[in-house]
Amino acid sequence: MKKSSTPVREPAAKTTGSRGATRSGQRPAAPAWRVRTDPAPLLPDARPFRVLGTRAAADADPALLLRLYGELVRGRRFNTQATALTRQGRLAVYPSSAGQEACEVAAAAVLAERDWLFPSYRDTLAVVSRGVDPVEALTLLRGDWHTGYDPHRYRVAPLSTPLATQLPHAVGLAHAARLKGDDVVALALVGDGGTSEGDFHEAMNFAAVWQAPVVFLVQNNGFAISVPLAKQSAAPTLAHKAVGYGMPGRLVDGNDVAAVHAVLAEAVDRARTGGGPTLVEAVTYRIDAHTNADDATRYREDDEVAAWRAYDPVRILEAELRGRGLLDDAEAERVASGAEEMAARLRERLNADPATDPMELFGHVYAEPTPQLREQAAQLRAELDAAAGAEGREGGR
Repeated sequence: MKKSSTPVREPAAKTTGSRGATRSGQRPAAPAWRVRTDPAPLLPDARPFRVLGTRAAADADPALLLRLYGELVRGRRFNTQATALTRQGRLAVYPSSAGQEACEVAAAAVLAERDWLFPSYRDTLAVVSRGVDPVEALTLLRGDWHTGYDPHRYRVAPLSTPLATQLPHAVGLAHAARLKGDDVVALALVGDGGTSEGDFHEAMNFAAVWQAPVVFLVQNNGFAISVPLAKQSAAPTLAHKAVGYGMPGRLVDGNDVAAVHAVLAEAVDRARTGGGPTLVEAVTYRIDAHTNADDATRYREDDEVAAWRAYDPVRILEAELRGRGLLDDAEAERVASGAEEMAARLRERLNADPATDPMELFGHVYAEPTPQLREQAAQLRAELDAAAGAEGREGGR
C-alpha cells in the first residue's frame, strides 16, 4: 500500500502549546533533506587488503620489497635492543612496536621529504625510519629532553604521550600548508585506544570538513593497554568510522608491509592531489607488553600471542622474497649484520651517561620566556650555585 504524505493530525488538547506545533495541532512538515555524500565509496573492504601471499604480490616492485625487508629487519633489531636497554636501566620506559614493524616502516617510506610525520609514543621506529638519529629518537624515553630531535629538521612532530593529541595538530599543519600553497601531506599515527579519545573525533571532523591533506593510520594492535577493542567500540571495524565523517576508510593487513605501503601511498597521493583525508586501519598485533611496566599475561593468553608470532611481518616478507628468488642466505646475512651494527652503535651510545644541564629545563618553552619562567630559572640557578659552593667547601676540608 502506498503511504500517505499527509501529516498526521493529533488531538488539539494534546498538542496545543507543544514545541513546534501549530494552533490547529498540525506539526509542520520536515524540511527537504538529502544525503550529502554517497557512503558506498567511503566504506572499507569487508576483509583487510593483502598483497603478500596473493596474486598481487607478483606485481610488487622487487626493489621496494627488498628495501622494506631491510627496514623490517633493522626495525625488529631496534625494538629488541631498546627493550634490552630498558631492562638495563638505560631507558626509563620503552613501548615496543615489535610485531607492528610493517606499519612503522611503511608509514615513513611513503612520505616525501617535504611531508610531516605525527607519531605517538609507540612510533619510535617510524621516527627512526624517517631518518631521525636513534639516540635522539629515544631521548624522551630516556627521561632527558622532552624531544631529543629538531622537529623542523626532520619534519617529524614530537612523540606524543597523551593519546591522540597529535591528530588535531596534524590536521592544523596540513590545512595551513594547503592555505599557503605548500605541497605537503601530514601522516598521523595512532593506536586503537586513541580512537576512543575526543581528540580523534575532532581531528577527523575538521580534516573532512576542511578536506585537509592528511592521512590517519590507526594501528589496531588489539589492546589499549589491557582493554580489548571489543570493549572500546561496537563498530564493524575502526575503518568504518571514516564514513561518519565523510572520508574514505581503508582496512589493511598491518603485518603485510607491501599492502600497508600500497594503501598508504594511495592515501598520500589522494591527499596531495586535493582528494582530502583518508582513515586507514591496519590490523596488527602488539607482541610485547604495553611497556616494560606492564604484565600482559594478566589479560591475554599465550596461545593468542603465539598465533600472531607465527604471522610475523618479517617472516612473511622473507618467505615471499625467497619464494621469488629475490633473497638468498648471503643477502639475508648482510642485512642481519647491518642490523647488528646499528644495535651495537645504539648500545654503545646509550651506555654513556649523558651530560645534562638542569638549566635546559627553561629552554625552548617559549620563544620569549615569561616572567614566571625567568623567576623560576633564577631560583634554580641560585640553588645550583649554593649546592656547588657547599661541595667546594666540603672538598677543601
